[in-house]
Amino acid sequence: MEPKELYGLPLERFTEERNALVKGLRKGGRREEATEVSNLRKPSVAAWAVNQLVRTQRRDVASLFEAGDALREAQSQLLSGRGEADALRDAVEAERVAVDQLTQRARGLLSSEGHELTVATLQRVSETLNAAALDEDLRAQVSDGCLVRELHHVGLGRLVPSRPGARGKSASKKRAALPDKKGAEPKQTRSARSAQTAQARNAEAEARRRAERTARELKTAQSRRDRAADEFRRTEKALHDAEATLAGAQEAAAGAIRELEELRRARDRG
Repeated sequence: MEPKELYGLPLERFTEERNALVKGLRKGGRREEATEVSNLRKPSVAAWAVNQLVRTQRRDVASLFEAGDALREAQSQLLSGRGEADALRDAVEAERVAVDQLTQRARGLLSSEGHELTVATLQRVSETLNAAALDEDLRAQVSDGCLVRELHHVGLGRLVPSRPGARGKSASKKRAALPDKKGAEPKQTRSARSAQTAQARNAEAEARRRAERTARELKTAQSRRDRAADEFRRTEKALHDAEATLAGAQEAAAGAIRELEELRRARDRG
């Protein structure tokens, strides 16, 4: 087994398989590798879920990364004066949908493996997916499916050009908007820049509100599921108790019948 394969195993097997791998490497005289493997950390539940998504849902993960790239590009376009606020809102929504779809896949993976489905865990999964979509450095940590801890990202992503030469064009626009000889920036440029900044802030605020609303809806759904699970457990216990009572009654009835038959036989003999 390769060390990376440990992160594809069921979470409860990680430590046991890691220790077995270390033992095998030491037995084979590969002590440096054994030391490296022994230092591998068991992933958190949320990180484990993301690792499984990366390994099993490659197409959806690729779509998430594409949505993240499109969102960063839309933001860059808007702030450089070449884009529209509607385009940014559409990109925010597309990235949110991609995150939500994968989070639902993670819910199924966690449930099938017997892990407790908590709002906090699913929120960490969503935050990690969002971080990987919007930040190239964080994406690199996720892409190999060996994440140890969940990730966090603040904002809509770094402003980076997506095409060669975009940085130069942006710089040219900035030079064109420099203050004149009197030190005053043209009023039209200031107004355009203020409008663009306001649009970007509104789009980000709307995205944040949607994220908060989704988190509340997720929490509500989780509470309903927990209540339904509790009710099911109570019903199941009542059924079990009823079955036990029935079994006891049947056994008592059988005993009474046997006793009656013995009395009849004794009477017939007398």
